Amino acid sequence: MAPSRTLLVLTGSALSLLAGCAGETPPVLPPVVAAKVVVAPPALQALPLVHVQVLALNDFHGNLEPPQGHDGTVVQEGGARIPAGGAVYLAAHVRRLAAENPNTVVVSAGDLTGASPLVSNLFEDEPTILVMNRLGLDFEGVGNHDFDRGLGELRRLGRGGLAQGASSRPGSANEPAFSGARFQYLAANVLGVDGKPVLPPYGVKELGGVKVAFIGMTLQGTRTVTTRQAVEGLTFENEAKTANALLPELRAQGVATTVILLHEGGFQGPGGSFDSCKGLSGDIMPVLEQLDPAFRVVVTAHTHQAYNCNIGGRLVTSAGSYGRLVTDIDLAIDPSKRELVQATAHNVAVTRDIAPDPVVATILAEYEGRARPITDKVIGYQRGSFTRDPKTAHSPSCETPLGDLIADSQLAATRNAGAVLALMNPGGIRTDLVAQGPDTASQPILYGTAFEVEPFANRLITLTLTGAQLHAVLERQFGGERARVLSVSKGFAYAYAYDAAARSATVPPASMRLAGKVIDPAKRYRVTVNSFLAQGGDGFTVLRDAPERTEGMLDIEAFAGNITRESSIAKPLAPPARLERVVGNACE
Repeated sequence: MAPSRTLLVLTGSALSLLAGCAGETPPVLPPVVAAKVVVAPPALQALPLVHVQVLALNDFHGNLEPPQGHDGTVVQEGGARIPAGGAVYLAAHVRRLAAENPNTVVVSAGDLTGASPLVSNLFEDEPTILVMNRLGLDFEGVGNHDFDRGLGELRRLGRGGLAQGASSRPGSANEPAFSGARFQYLAANVLGVDGKPVLPPYGVKELGGVKVAFIGMTLQGTRTVTTRQAVEGLTFENEAKTANALLPELRAQGVATTVILLHEGGFQGPGGSFDSCKGLSGDIMPVLEQLDPAFRVVVTAHTHQAYNCNIGGRLVTSAGSYGRLVTDIDLAIDPSKRELVQATAHNVAVTRDIAPDPVVATILAEYEGRARPITDKVIGYQRGSFTRDPKTAHSPSCETPLGDLIADSQLAATRNAGAVLALMNPGGIRTDLVAQGPDTASQPILYGTAFEVEPFANRLITLTLTGAQLHAVLERQFGGERARVLSVSKGFAYAYAYDAAARSATVPPASMRLAGKVIDPAKRYRVTVNSFLAQGGDGFTVLRDAPERTEGMLDIEAFAGNITRESSIAKPLAPPARLERVVGNACE
């Protein structure tokens, strides 16, 4: 029996919307309606339809090897987790699915690269590009992390050529020339200083005699979640307005339907599986409401969440992250009318019970071999796993064992700059520090594993805040769609009360204590953060404007060095039995 799909059927007035003008004000979408199967009317089923298959990924982040721990599973209906991911299996699944329909397009909704594990990161994500070439990727709607090394480097990945600093990479003496991507980067809403898109806004594929367009759309808030120098001179326009403005141009080319590859996303409510849609919410919703009704299929990303939704007659999907899922979308198109009749989708788990792709296996073997002297170096020992997921840590406050460990390492590395406190953003912690064996035994920690936790190579910045400014930073954690609770170093503690409806929290000033003493609002404190936060990342503008800055080592060097100092095979690091630095209710 074929797997069930979320089915979007366009009938009557819905089809007439496809001819609407881009300048019309789009209606407000009704609430989310999750649907698995809806039968199309016989008249529509009788049309000589062309079926175009779209295989969609998002947020791969250079995860060539099978991700570990929580990040290496997906949640089935009923709550069970199954292992998933790994480039050799991803390529095998994509190629298997593509073989089922000659009219297949393979797409990504952003963040193929950036924030990558060490094997891809050491080589400026070139191995990831080669893997995507092998699995037949056609288009990448650029995400915020694709800009991590700047526009120039992103363009180089597309065209090929020598990376800056390539001579210092492992095995560079015998390194073959990098030929670049065989797919096209798309970014309609990213403008340069001349006011023009810095990359092609869309691509068109003709399959089975019909044209399908794909618009790439980068997160409008990219400047707030990316280091300043990486996006210097770039403007990120409103996603919906940009897409709506392209409709006349696409219609003039005879496009039957358009798929938006949008690097913005949402979150399911409790109890959702990787192929369900339970109470979708988040920053994606206003974008969907503003989109012209002609856009019937939106592939989303950014939140690393999986879902498969029919929202107000529009198909909205996400394949989670790290190559653990592939979204299999079927577009049924009437070629005589050049109209989309129906769209169905199903998230397919990238299980590891399939024969690995041999070409991808060869690519990985080459790069892993060159990286092994670095990745396999033992830097310390642990007993039990350090998690970054507050739910795993059973912490109603959002404090996590791994966040505490990282904040402690940053404080230790910058005490010579006068630091008395360190803060770490949750988005900078990319995976768990998983024990590779029984929790009761001392297990080695490899440098490559530590790098996967902190892959951004941010500098540590020690700056000065008054107690009042520190209080403002802590309350700013709760000002967005979801709380972004910073990890804090040992010796510091505070409490808060979170109001989810108001998206705000109150931090009693008297609860803020350092070494047992209440923080003085007028006193000046030396605080260490990474360079992303120091530039005002995640909206922490108080940190951006803070004076007396001292630049320190890379965050990964601080993290790895602290692991080495604080652990041995006889005395391994172990997660704390209780989390007591932050008391609150944002993660209840």
